[in-house]
Amino acid sequence: MSGWLDNPMLSVLETGLDASSMRQKVLSNNVANVDTPNFKRSDVNFQQVLGEALGEPGTDLPLKVTTPQHIQGVTGSNQSGVVTDGSTTLRNDGNNVDIDREMANVAENGLYYNSVTQAVTSQLGLLRMVIQGK
Repeated sequence: MSGWLDNPMLSVLETGLDASSMRQKVLSNNVANVDTPNFKRSDVNFQQVLGEALGEPGTDLPLKVTTPQHIQGVTGSNQSGVVTDGSTTLRNDGNNVDIDREMANVAENGLYYNSVTQAVTSQLGLLRMVIQGK
């Protein structure tokens, strides 16, 4: 029965929800550290996260390990899609978090998350209609 849910559209939507959840954590960390000296804000690069999850060209694919003797892949520091902005400083203490910008990003991310959850609900509704034979 789990094969019914192995649909490419649901996989993309699941990856979008995961990326949005990751971005929410990063943005909340920025807001929490708004008064921390020398803190540099971070954000999530959605294109990189989705590209890595979908295995698009130009992104590194994970190595398949079938035996313990295989060499494990080395991941770069930026594999997760989290990007730190160290190029700017807004205050004398070295912190570059702008609370208004962060709250706007949180609102934008919330709208994105809600739209993806509506798409997932729609896809599952279609599956429900097929199962019920309507």
